This record gives sequence, structure tokens and C-alpha cells, in this order.
Amino acid sequence: MPREIITLACTECKQRNYTTTRNKRKTTERVELKKYCRFERKHTAHKEIK
Repeated sequence: MPREIITLACTECKQRNYTTTRNKRKTTERVELKKYCRFERKHTAHKEIK
């Protein structure tokens, strides 16, 4: 299957906050999104981790 489940971690507090899916064939590099971190109580960058 081309889609895989990934985990997103906050770049500031290193907490694993979100899970989402991505297309492996179209997106070969790691995903980085701005999401709300409930531990920091603000929007921060979240990067894909393995």
C-alpha cells in the first residue's frame, strides 16, 4: 500500500502528539507541519519521527 502511518513530534518539547498518514510514493522526505502542542499551549512545528 502506498500510504503509511506516521507519528509527529513537537520540535520544542519533543512530545509525540499526532499521528497521520502520508503517501510514500509522492512524499519521499520527512513531513513537517505546524500543529497545536497542548504541552506548550501554542502552535509549533511538528516533524515526522520513526
